[in-house]
Amino acid sequence: MSQAHFGAFDQIGFLVDDLDAAIARWIEHSGVGPWTVFRNVTLDGQYRGVPTTVGIDVALAYQGDIQIELILATNDAPSPYRSPDGTRLLGLHHLARIVDDLDAAVATARAGGMELVFTAQNPATRVAYLAVPGDPGTLFEFIAGPGMREMCDAGIAAARTWDGEDAVTVVDLAG
Repeated sequence: MSQAHFGAFDQIGFLVDDLDAAIARWIEHSGVGPWTVFRNVTLDGQYRGVPTTVGIDVALAYQGDIQIELILATNDAPSPYRSPDGTRLLGLHHLARIVDDLDAAVATARAGGMELVFTAQNPATRVAYLAVPGDPGTLFEFIAGPGMREMCDAGIAAARTWDGEDAVTVVDLAG
């Protein structure tokens, strides 16, 4: 049996149906913040081998060294964020690692028996979601992009000194 070792997880991703309400719950019940919200994110890619363009809003914050990602699917495109009948999926979605070489990480995971579910990109990032055959639960994601590790390091530092003020910063990518 082959096992690939990619290092510690960097992110836990959740799918939500109301991004602002989910952020408020995380702040109130877990003290997690500050949050950076990216509105109108577009990912061009392939979902189960079929071309797709996915729209999402994403919120990022940190708990210790782990990035918490909240995702709201904003269009009806086929994606790992929707069930086969098109309804929005909710809850724990994926565990992710930031990698320097996305293609190499995907090749290693596939050689170890994982199934490629989704690949996508935009000018800031490339992502790949993989599944373990026979396990219908959580997906595994690889994330690559210039400055990705530095962005996370800055978020981790901000969370350690966060005083509860300025809880949400919004970056709108529309236009």
